[in-house]
Amino acid sequence: MWTASAANIALDFNYSISWVLIFYGAIQILINIALIRRFDWPSIFGNIIFISFFAPFVGLFKQFFLSLGISNLPLVAIIALDILGIVMIAIAISIYQRLNLILHPIDEMTNILRFQYFNGNANLAQWVNFSVPALLIIILGLIYRQVVAVNIGTAVALLFQGTLINNADTYIFPKLKHRL
Repeated sequence: MWTASAANIALDFNYSISWVLIFYGAIQILINIALIRRFDWPSIFGNIIFISFFAPFVGLFKQFFLSLGISNLPLVAIIALDILGIVMIAIAISIYQRLNLILHPIDEMTNILRFQYFNGNANLAQWVNFSVPALLIIILGLIYRQVVAVNIGTAVALLFQGTLINNADTYIFPKLKHRL
């Protein structure tokens, strides 16, 4: 039987993290198909290509930042870097969503929600989009009786990433337009 500690240990291994992220990406692809009510094969293949490379890179970057000793910095510095990371991710999402070549399935979902359901409202699209991982965090918290993988950066992303993306759309390369 798995315990919360065993789950945490398993998730610490890059291989496990990669498979969790790939599985989560596959679920997102299915949700996106349901939202647009058709199979958009170019988007699906793009999503698969993205998650195939994204998941392993998450593990590599985690190891890279751990090797830099960031986890040993004072808490205030870690929080500042975490928030800076969320801001930079939002800017990157804004740019690559507007280019719309190959998207991560969760960012594809934001675009679908934003432009097909919420009249361009990035805030609402992001909040609805993050309801899926938020629900998973709650379910896993109830199962394992502890919350893992939630920190200030997670809260900032849940609450403000849509606003950050919207601002980046306006101020970072404003001539780029969403191509849907």
